[in-house]
Amino acid sequence: MHSRIKLRHIEAFTTIARHGQLKAACEALNLTQPALSKTLKELEDVLGARLMERDRSGTALTPEGEVFLEFATQSLAALRRGVDGVTAIRTGGVERIKVGSLPSVAARLMPKAVALFHRMAPDTRLVLRDGAHGALTNDLRSGALDMVIGRMGAPEMMQGLSFTQLYQERVVCCCDPSHPLRAATAPAPDALLGWPVLYPPEGAAIRPLLDRWRLAQGLPEFANRMDCVSGAFGRNFVPGSEALWFISEGVVAQDVADGRLALLPLDLTLTAGPVGLMTRPDSTPSRSQTLFTRALTQAADLLPTS
Repeated sequence: MHSRIKLRHIEAFTTIARHGQLKAACEALNLTQPALSKTLKELEDVLGARLMERDRSGTALTPEGEVFLEFATQSLAALRRGVDGVTAIRTGGVERIKVGSLPSVAARLMPKAVALFHRMAPDTRLVLRDGAHGALTNDLRSGALDMVIGRMGAPEMMQGLSFTQLYQERVVCCCDPSHPLRAATAPAPDALLGWPVLYPPEGAAIRPLLDRWRLAQGLPEFANRMDCVSGAFGRNFVPGSEALWFISEGVVAQDVADGRLALLPLDLTLTAGPVGLMTRPDSTPSRSQTLFTRALTQAADLLPTS
């Protein structure tokens, strides 16, 4: 049975599981839908078990699929480590580590951590990526990334990962420094309802925390709301506008320090959550990964407390 399972079967299955839809998986693999469906069926025939249920809304793993996915992702991760090892030998033994971070971490913690790391391991090649929580953790499981730094996600998003806390971060509400609400010493939460709002979308790590705060204040959903977590859009849209922007503190820390944005004095303590290092518990860290972890810890210790 084992010899009949090919790499293309594993890549097809894990890609469908990661995207949750055949169409998106086809685009990622550059395959037609009939070709991808055929590959998945071949794998199910070899295993003698149905791995996924498919309908118009997407795909869902069966219990057999859940079990197979765990080991399939481990296999791909091991293969990638082997390829990286061969590449390191061919390039003169230069180590390479691939690090993903959420945007708030990329803007606030990573510059200092990278500077510290380069002093410790100047010959190691860093590959840095930022992105959404789900995409980064999926790539961590598959071995496309060695570590991810970001907020702890919901339990189902953290399955199969180790998490080591580095610091706590809250959500803030920022605006243009001349926004009318800045005139109030402590604006009541319901004073926010009449203004356009940038709010984290479904799937963002901070969305459930901010929803919890909003409900605790007795606030309905914001009527004039844009679902957006893009730092690039927010920092260009909010200045000069009347919009309010709910975003992780780290994303706008430098903009606030430079006076481009200002924080409203709201008690958003309920939105505070741990930010930390995510790794695969089955992997043994390399020397460079250990040093990068040390650099992250030192950089986190230098962050100002909220």
